[in-house]
Amino acid sequence: MKRKILLFAGACVGGVAGYFLFFWIVRQGFYALMLPGVLVGFGAGLFPTRSIGPCVACGILALALGVFTEWRLAPFKHDGSLPYFLSHVHQLRPLTLIMIVLGGVIAFYTPLRRNRGDVARDPEMTNVK
Repeated sequence: MKRKILLFAGACVGGVAGYFLFFWIVRQGFYALMLPGVLVGFGAGLFPTRSIGPCVACGILALALGVFTEWRLAPFKHDGSLPYFLSHVHQLRPLTLIMIVLGGVIAFYTPLRRNRGDVARDPEMTNVK
């Protein structure tokens, strides 16, 4: 349980850092929309797990953060509200949608441990006590 709380704390810290870093990068003239989602995954990846549940939660958090970040950067001109943005998210440019989805995919896979060697090094991941 402690490990999952640390995983979500790392994901939140990474997400907040990614959100602010994204806007700093935008001011430099670049567009790195997948950065908030990627940093959610990297923050959660500091406390890896084999459980799929926390990984799914990190992926969903990254997708939501990517959409929220895009809304804060460029709301629709017709109506700048978040509900309107969410109902018209399919009208975003394909590259924008791809970057949001890639951030979510990376956030899903980053905290997932797959190597058998990782289990041998981590006593919490084994059945032997």
